[in-house]
Amino acid sequence: MIKLELCTDNLEGVLAAGKFQLNRVELCSALELGGLTPNLGLVKACVAANCVDIHAMLRPRGGGFVYTSEEVKIIKSDLKTFAEAGVSGVVFGILNEDTTISKANKMLCDLAKSYGLESTFHRAFDFVQNKNDAVRQLIDFDFTRILTSGGASKAIKGLEIIKELQMTFGKQIQIVAGSGVNADNALIFKKAGIQQLHFTARRTVIKRKDNFGFGAEFNVDEAKIETIITSVQ
Repeated sequence: MIKLELCTDNLEGVLAAGKFQLNRVELCSALELGGLTPNLGLVKACVAANCVDIHAMLRPRGGGFVYTSEEVKIIKSDLKTFAEAGVSGVVFGILNEDTTISKANKMLCDLAKSYGLESTFHRAFDFVQNKNDAVRQLIDFDFTRILTSGGASKAIKGLEIIKELQMTFGKQIQIVAGSGVNADNALIFKKAGIQQLHFTARRTVIKRKDNFGFGAEFNVDEAKIETIITSVQ
């Protein structure tokens, strides 16, 4: 059966993932920036809910994925803190200036493994030019899985690349399709042989003009979760 991962930035999303028995949650903050490191209080509350595996994002800022040594230290510190808080896995990705995979990922992957955590290389992978070489390196680093849209803006547009990665490397590392996954295309991914899907499920609570830039308010779209589950059963 296909595995489903919900990306959320709140406890409500975690509880919904538990309610619908999803396989895991990618817990972030700032989803409008593609997901940043969540705060420790949220991580602890989500772990304490004890209803679904929590995989915490380790991304200290928006923008690209080339980090300074000081930023890598921050990622390392957050990894240790979240491991001690009881997460099941961590999600990160560090690139070199030429968009190849940084060796710093190996250090973080080893650290995660020392705590018994799974490691997911996130969509920094989509910036890499030679994806086959990158996958081989991530396998060598002992990552659990890769989250990718196939290098496209939406996973459905990158389906052929994701399918090829699954066929070539799926027995060595888990391949997860993410970005724009919904009830209309989930079955397409399944029929293509993709075994794991990643998606958000939220809707705007209040739409009003905000001149102060504090952002929109969202709640969980349980109907989207339910329709995705139904579409791939």
